[in-house]
Amino acid sequence: MTRPRILFLDAYDSFTNNIVSLLTTLLDADVHVLPIDTSLLKHGSPTFEDDFHRELSSYHAVVCGPGPGSPEVEKDVGLMRCIWKLRNEHLLPVLGVCLGFQSLVLSSGGKVRRLRRGLHGMVRTIEHEKPHDTCEEDIFRGVSEFKATLYHSLCADVGQDVISDVEWERRRWDAPDAAPELVPLAWADEQRENGRERILMAVKHRNKPFWGLQYHPESVCTQPAGHAVIRNWLREAMRWNSKVGRTVQPGQRLLARNAVKPSLLSEIKAAAQGGHAPVLAWTEMPTSLATIGLDCEYSYKTIELPRAVKVPDIVEILKSGRTEQIILDSANSSSMASGAADVRGRFSIIALDVEEALRIEHHVGDDFATAKIPSIQGLPVDLEETIAYGPDENIWHLLSGFLEKRRIPATEAVETPFRGGFMGYLTYEMGLKGIDVQVDADRGHHRPDLCFAWVTKSIVVDHVKGVLHVQHLQKRKLNADFWIDSIVASLQTSHSWQAGKTAPNTQHLDPMTVATRPVFRIPQADDYEAKVARCQDFIAAGESYELCLTDQTIITLPGRPAKEPPTTTTTTTQTSNAPKSAYVAPWKLYKTLRTRQPAPFGSFIRLGGATLISSSPERFLEYDAGGFCSMRPMKGTVRKSNAVATLSQAEEILHVPKEEAENLMIVDLVRHDLHGVCGSGNVTVPHLMKVEEYATVFQMITIVNGQLPRTGGHTGFDLLAASLPPGSMTGAPKKRSCELLSEVERRERGLYSGVVGYMDATGKGDWSVTIRTMFKWDDEVAPPAEGEAEPREVWRIGAGGAVTILSTAEGEREEMFTKLAGPLGVFAEA
Repeated sequence: MTRPRILFLDAYDSFTNNIVSLLTTLLDADVHVLPIDTSLLKHGSPTFEDDFHRELSSYHAVVCGPGPGSPEVEKDVGLMRCIWKLRNEHLLPVLGVCLGFQSLVLSSGGKVRRLRRGLHGMVRTIEHEKPHDTCEEDIFRGVSEFKATLYHSLCADVGQDVISDVEWERRRWDAPDAAPELVPLAWADEQRENGRERILMAVKHRNKPFWGLQYHPESVCTQPAGHAVIRNWLREAMRWNSKVGRTVQPGQRLLARNAVKPSLLSEIKAAAQGGHAPVLAWTEMPTSLATIGLDCEYSYKTIELPRAVKVPDIVEILKSGRTEQIILDSANSSSMASGAADVRGRFSIIALDVEEALRIEHHVGDDFATAKIPSIQGLPVDLEETIAYGPDENIWHLLSGFLEKRRIPATEAVETPFRGGFMGYLTYEMGLKGIDVQVDADRGHHRPDLCFAWVTKSIVVDHVKGVLHVQHLQKRKLNADFWIDSIVASLQTSHSWQAGKTAPNTQHLDPMTVATRPVFRIPQADDYEAKVARCQDFIAAGESYELCLTDQTIITLPGRPAKEPPTTTTTTTQTSNAPKSAYVAPWKLYKTLRTRQPAPFGSFIRLGGATLISSSPERFLEYDAGGFCSMRPMKGTVRKSNAVATLSQAEEILHVPKEEAENLMIVDLVRHDLHGVCGSGNVTVPHLMKVEEYATVFQMITIVNGQLPRTGGHTGFDLLAASLPPGSMTGAPKKRSCELLSEVERRERGLYSGVVGYMDATGKGDWSVTIRTMFKWDDEVAPPAEGEAEPREVWRIGAGGAVTILSTAEGEREEMFTKLAGPLGVFAEA
């Protein structure tokens, strides 16, 4: 039998790739994706109809997918309208899903109205048991009862509300008077405060091979029994094609694309073959920066870690933070949270000599990247090169090509997640660029939205085994042992190291000075509640399913005295008669935060003009050298208190429809992101809506795993580029939600809501979401307060939560302030 070929019309939903995966694996079909507003078909041109019909002739059937917006708005449905208007000679079987379903109803005489309250992320029973056959092509025939996920705030109106309760059971399966061309196939009843709401869940067009489903068959919470409906649909579609003698035209050039995007490395190769690959050309130039890191090998030495020596102690012993620093810190590695072993990090990574490392930077809107080295052996240097992109190139092609030439074998000589490679950060705005959300061309600065250092010297602490690895990626034939031995000697001969062998396992923290006089600008409660209400207006109108609203708190602190060196891990000794400085070093802020709020994905970064201090509990994306990847979307938070002190108490609070819907929407979004790179059938959900315990909160998380294709050249950078910005910080659908959030928030998020992590030279990577974070930029200052000589530092803390139709303004405000409390408490102590 010929493998079915299906055209999927994509309305920019964040679940598209999940439906493609379901169709591909369940139906053994080839699925091709075409955007509803594709530029390859010029609507209104003299050849549009012929071009469209030619494309359709290559498929056995079409699926009109879900998406944000309304079927009454032409730009929201695009080519779907052309499908419903096809003349008889061009007809082919079609299945509409959610927005596609509503568009079918609207085109067939029905109406669309708002639900009394939206049902995004709600799981409901699909009622389809009929007293007798009402339609020859009923795709629910023989299907057992099942539950399915709903993602809609608009519903089909075919006059169901005018039918009396007495007549409802008899008439609900009849073609409605308001839309006689449609035959209802399934319903859902929703209990409301003012009675039951009848919601049409599926239809069949009486005269055309058109079917529609309001629910989402691809959702992770739609029961597998519902998959029989999709099988039945394809069977009916193929039977209709056979009945009318319709055949698929093979061998034509398709306008639609494969669902899986080509790898970055394959695109580099294709660009090189076309002679337009300036990024590849730079990586092959013999310049001093382009050749850094080539032909290297890995050296290391492992030593035992004294029981009481912590990551900050190691950093301070080595005084490694002269001007720049990258520390990825599993600060809760020794915490004793009950039932939460999987949320404690195992490894911490300390980059050394960062100021001498090559770094690559990119600012959103630029058509180039910058490669630079700030200093060599402590002396400033002017080593900088600009790397222009070709017509189809971007920063991801540059990073992928650079790393590919420096890959080292993933041998098991030592158990370490990082041996050397890229470490750094990406802003939220960097992610917006990747999903075609407009970022202002003039943001009033030219800070890097991506800043990666190529780290060749590092320390990895294994908290489980109680050892650390001193590591060096060194040019072959050069001896790295001298540098490694010197670091080992510095550690083992230090006072902290000797004292740590016998000292109790406690963390000491010097009290914060009271002279710092921080000034706070905290979001106003009524302003935030108004933003919540605005988000809910968008959701009720069908523009989004969930909006992850955030706000920022701004804190100003006394600036660093001019005579004080810009170190990150030491402080200046004051003489007894010198005036006490009110300046608080960022390193001291970090040590306070990691003690107050230890987290598995903490970080301290001084890089590219940014200082970032984080106690993030959320892993964004992890992948190994073999292409196995995992994401841990986190939605659902409750603060620890006397009333919520145990895991079971937290589970009782979090396992409610609102919290589960928040989590489910992001889970399905994350599955979509991974399916777009890993391909159909290569994404699984081993843990769904699991509650975990952290130092100050309980969080609901889900684990989503994927496997990159064995062929095609996909790497971790393909995964990272396709998944930004983090879905837990956007809402769904991602693109439309981010556009709406930009309108509501009206400010740059910056480092908050971005990601921090590494891409190892072996191909491994691990990235966390930048939340529970404070950050500042060197070029942003505030005027000095009275009696101060230096401009003030400006620190920012972002916080927020997922707004759904079930949210309350008060509840969202409380969640935002709960998340703000941890980082803000560091400054409150100041």
